[in-house]
Amino acid sequence: MEIKLHKDAQKYLMRLPNKTKASILVAINKLPEGDVVPLKGRHPKLRLRMGSYRIIFEYLEDDIYVKEIGSRGDIYK
Repeated sequence: MEIKLHKDAQKYLMRLPNKTKASILVAINKLPEGDVVPLKGRHPKLRLRMGSYRIIFEYLEDDIYVKEIGSRGDIYK
C-alpha cells in the first residue's frame, strides 16, 4: 500500500514548522492507524485527527491518497 499526497497537501505541509511537519508525516506514514473517522455524507473520505490538525484522505484502489491537510478550524470550510 502506497501513500500519495495531493499537491495542495504537500504545499500546506511544507509551510509548517519542522517539528509539526515531522509529527504529521509520522502520522501519515502510520495510516490507517490512529483516530480515523469517516466524514459525513456520501463521499468515501476519512479524517485523521492529529492534535489541532486534520488529515483528509481516501482509499483509491490499493493506495491511500491524502487530499487535504489543515488546521482544525479551517479544514472543513
